[in-house]
Amino acid sequence: MNIILKYFKDLDKVQTDRFAKLDKIYRDWNSRINVISRKDIDQLYLHHVLHSLAIACIVRFKKGTKVLDAGTGGGFPGIPLAIFFPEVDFVLADSIAKKIRVVNEVIKELELSNCRTLVSRVEKINGKFDFAVSRAVTDLPEFLSWSAGKISNKGFNELKNGILYLKGGDIDAELKKVKHNCNVFNISAYFQEEFFELKKIVHIELA
Repeated sequence: MNIILKYFKDLDKVQTDRFAKLDKIYRDWNSRINVISRKDIDQLYLHHVLHSLAIACIVRFKKGTKVLDAGTGGGFPGIPLAIFFPEVDFVLADSIAKKIRVVNEVIKELELSNCRTLVSRVEKINGKFDFAVSRAVTDLPEFLSWSAGKISNKGFNELKNGILYLKGGDIDAELKKVKHNCNVFNISAYFQEEFFELKKIVHIELA
């Protein structure tokens, strides 16, 4: 939890309490339904929560923004972002029902009123969103083909509507296949831990 406060010093009490509860909730549910690797659960705040919050370093979503977390898995990046942005509407979707069961329980225990979930493949989701966020569920061109039609062309945030994709390693080959305007942000510019050295956020403009 201290690593969250290291970078985000202005959290209110509700936000701080919710972030603090994540460790116990995920340990409890992960012992029943494995959504985070057993070896990784001890690094929950660094590898999952802080990594998700890197998105908050490049955009502060305005009130009423609609965000789709496509392929949320155990609730990342959607749950940390929903805690951080309580006035933003989140839909957390995954095709695997048992993962969404865990996400639903986390949402319930945290009393997050700005989240809802879907058991669905990305391409079958109806509705329009300002942003689709995800953590490397597939290669970038394929994710773009799944989610591009879900993005509204009427944006009101400082960042243009589109995809915010958390990705590691060398992504040059994937970016060459994307025909839209892309911006790449190195997470190491915001967080100094070695874990983030090769981690990036790719913003694909779709509005």
